[in-house]
Amino acid sequence: MTEPAPEQSQHSPPLTDSTAHLLARITDQLGAQLSLVSRNGTRRPMHRTRHPDRPAADGGTSAPALVAVAHGSRDPQALRTVLALLDRVRELRPGLDVRLGHIELNAPLLPDTLDGLRGAEAVLVPLLLGRGHHVKRDLPAATAAAPGVRTRIAAPLGPHPLLVEALYGRLVEAGWDRADHGGRHAAVVLAAAGSRDPDSAQDTRRTARLLAMRLGVPVVPAYASATTPTVPAALRALAARGRHRAFVASYFTAPGRFASACADAVPHRAAAPLGAHPAMARLVLHRYDQARTAVTSADAVSLLASA
Repeated sequence: MTEPAPEQSQHSPPLTDSTAHLLARITDQLGAQLSLVSRNGTRRPMHRTRHPDRPAADGGTSAPALVAVAHGSRDPQALRTVLALLDRVRELRPGLDVRLGHIELNAPLLPDTLDGLRGAEAVLVPLLLGRGHHVKRDLPAATAAAPGVRTRIAAPLGPHPLLVEALYGRLVEAGWDRADHGGRHAAVVLAAAGSRDPDSAQDTRRTARLLAMRLGVPVVPAYASATTPTVPAALRALAARGRHRAFVASYFTAPGRFASACADAVPHRAAAPLGAHPAMARLVLHRYDQARTAVTSADAVSLLASA
């Protein structure tokens, strides 16, 4: 029952927030107009409409639930950070049903969250930063095991310019200043979890390129597991090239074992995980809107074909 949302071309510029919201409004309005036309061409009576994300009179919502899918961690800060991020999402979209499900280690687990949505619609938004095993295997398996929920799986959060803004903001908080660190001795290591999936590595490299353009200095991807280079190895390689003023950008949604291990390499120049940065909340909604718009557009085309 699950239909993964179509991926954007790697060669096409990503949609901006305003474009995604415009598309959502257009398709919502088209669906509303089509609902007024019956199959024999007569016009049905017009009823009072409301914003698609606001509660209906019976307490429900017309918009699918947003299920944020976090990895899970034994670090208690991880859950607190994800909950703070979802609070920001709710502030940006009042009335939207926002829920949380974990792949492992933390409650609620994703199957339990989906079980609580039986008979409803949901868009799963992975709080993951690239295409990897969890996005390609675990999420489709979880939705296949929950046939009572009509689901769509949104694209992972990365790569995207909003992630770059969040990374930049965290680096500034850690002491990055372009006037002081934009010279020929500066560099940044983009510390990621790591994956054996080549698509995941490609996504991390693309984010590194976007961040390098934002900062004006080299940005080198490094990994906590599964692949190389490690963060210490990347720092040594940069130092050998004369880049002694290297910061570590934490390419993690929330604190955890891998994020802490990467930060320990240069504790005085390591940024915090992305967490509840405002750009992250906007990106979660952007991915939700992308997947939801794809559903609405398909429904509209189907209605037009059958009218």
